[in-house]
Amino acid sequence: MSTSRLEKLQNLLKTEPNDAFLNFGLAMEFAKAARFDESLAQFDRVQQLDPHYIAAYFQKGRTLLSMGDVDRARAELNRGIAAATESGDLHARGEMEELLATL
Repeated sequence: MSTSRLEKLQNLLKTEPNDAFLNFGLAMEFAKAARFDESLAQFDRVQQLDPHYIAAYFQKGRTLLSMGDVDRARAELNRGIAAATESGDLHARGEMEELLATL
C-alpha cells in the first residue's frame, strides 16, 4: 500500500513542524480533499510561521471561496494584498487583486 501525499507531509512535519513550505503543502492537500477546516488551520499555521508566505493568503482566500464564505475570502485577500505589497511581490498582489475584483 502506497503512502498518500497527505501522509507523507504529515510524517515530514513530525520532524520539521516549523517548516512553512511543508505546512503549506499540507494545507493544500487538505483543501484538495475538501477538508476545509483543517486546511484553514494549516494556512493559519503557515502565516504564523512566515507572515510573508504570500501564497498562503491567496490559497486561504480561494479555500474560503470554495466554502462559500465570500466575506472572509475578501478579507483574507485584502490581507494578502497588503502583505504582498509590503514584500514587493507585485505578481502575487496582482493575482489577488484580480480574484478580489471578481467577488
